[in-house]
Amino acid sequence: MSSSSGAADRRRRPLHSLPPTETLEIGSGLSLSPRLKLLLTFFRADPAVKPVDEWKLRLSLLDFLRSSLSLSVPDDDLLIRKRSDLHKRKRNEPVAFGTLYVRELGFLKSKTTRDEDRHEDDDEELLRRKFLDWRSSVVERLAGIELNLEGVKFEMSVEIPPSDDFEKMEESWKKFYAGNSASGMARRPDTIILRGVPSRWFAEPRVSSKASMLVTHTIFSVFGKISALSPMLVMEGPLGKE
Repeated sequence: MSSSSGAADRRRRPLHSLPPTETLEIGSGLSLSPRLKLLLTFFRADPAVKPVDEWKLRLSLLDFLRSSLSLSVPDDDLLIRKRSDLHKRKRNEPVAFGTLYVRELGFLKSKTTRDEDRHEDDDEELLRRKFLDWRSSVVERLAGIELNLEGVKFEMSVEIPPSDDFEKMEESWKKFYAGNSASGMARRPDTIILRGVPSRWFAEPRVSSKASMLVTHTIFSVFGKISALSPMLVMEGPLGKE
């Protein structure tokens, strides 16, 4: 089987059967790549009043990730910014915020041994459970850790963004529609709002740099049948047209 037909097969697969370690090709040279995203919040763990050194804080956390969690995270995938109004904060308020991305998840797949008698769907479910267990473990081990920067101590809290926790999102959908459905039939959210994405991603390169309704429709058809597609707002931004 050729690589092109393999990619086509992946595109035809139901989204619910796609393991969390596999990239989804959605057409027009675009793909959705798996990754773990965590939101970090840093607090002072002592009465020190020294300025927050974002660079040292990032290096200290990167070192912890490598030594304690065996995660080699590129520098660009750990973003830390100090609070802009530090002089106004209360004692128990955070001094800095951060975002951590873990994009290399292939090790989860390599740890999953294939049993000849096991169906492929079972392997995908095993990978999904392995990813969720690993994600929970990472959050638990990072939550509440203390970083010591030349005698200045910081405590860190960790959370998964609501938009990245599909299990909780799905549960909230079920509760919402269970209480708002007169028919009692199972329902799910039917609208996706996309923001902050360059419009050129949805353009026909040889025709225009503006978003094409045809290309946009083709791309999002990968996720299921589309009943309506509203025009996209095109505006100039710092990263080009969005």
